[in-house]
Amino acid sequence: MTDRNGKKSDIISVAKAARVSPSTVSRYFNHPELLKLTTRRRIERAVRKEGYIRNRAAQTIHGIRSGTIGVLVPTIDHTIFAEVVQAFSDAVAEEGFTILLASHGYDPQREYAILRKFLEHRVDGIALTGLDHDEAVFQLIESQDVPTVMMWNYAAESLYPSIGADNELAGQMISQHVLALGHRAVACLFAPGAGNDRAKARSRAILNTLAAAGVEVPQDWQLTTVYSVSESKRQAFELFSSARRPTALICGNDILATGAIYAAARAGLKLPDDISIVGIGDFKGSSEFEPGLTTVRLPARRIGRRAGMTLAAAIKDPDADRTGAHCAPELVIRGSCRAI
Repeated sequence: MTDRNGKKSDIISVAKAARVSPSTVSRYFNHPELLKLTTRRRIERAVRKEGYIRNRAAQTIHGIRSGTIGVLVPTIDHTIFAEVVQAFSDAVAEEGFTILLASHGYDPQREYAILRKFLEHRVDGIALTGLDHDEAVFQLIESQDVPTVMMWNYAAESLYPSIGADNELAGQMISQHVLALGHRAVACLFAPGAGNDRAKARSRAILNTLAAAGVEVPQDWQLTTVYSVSESKRQAFELFSSARRPTALICGNDILATGAIYAAARAGLKLPDDISIVGIGDFKGSSEFEPGLTTVRLPARRIGRRAGMTLAAAIKDPDADRTGAHCAPELVIRGSCRAI
């Protein structure tokens, strides 16, 4: 957009329109929290009127922040990651940042390639999902000295601040609940562990907790399927149609549990009388089944917001506290699992 004389608007024209100094306009873009709300609104109206667009590239050359944060997630197909990203985006927006979002499909090489592109665009910070990443990813972050957080999975000893839930604890909680209800014929439906430390932690904890109680899950009852309702439905239906059927099915997440619930209906089984099904996540819709799904709630919005606040603070102040945070999982008991 140009002004009436056909010239592109600049920071001087915005300052004149807003009746402030050019330095105040600059402060509006780079440190809006330092200005009064009335001043910010006046400058915003002037920016809109003048059609002013900052030259981000030129500002980066002079050491000024780009105002962007790169966010890498495995997928945006599922609600749980959408909730995390939305909460993260809302939190950093309050501090003047915009996110660049990309998904890598659980592919470590693709994650590295996307990270390089983010850094080429001079993002101010990076948010990764999970704790396990290719060594090249960590080397790249370290070489560029860019503030980084790892969200969704939590570990006190993580290389960078981790904000998330302890997925091993989540696996322990759901399997202990199933055991407490008296189930000993237990099957498991897990997501693939390759490139997914959350899935690996949950499946490991579930199997170990069951084994510690003397419950060994037969190999043909340890099922693995992709994040797909249709695929989990297919595998669960085959399990439920076999001559030997478990009394309970522990699913590594609520997506797989959703497919299993549909499979039970197709097989003519009633929840929880004929089969008990549990999940992990407490995704949107998990409470709407009849009966509702017993699961472990992972506080997605709390994780996303805390991660965004931590990263924004680290970008603005190199000396800011960069400790991680454990957003504890919570057992949510509904009607899909009964005592036997």
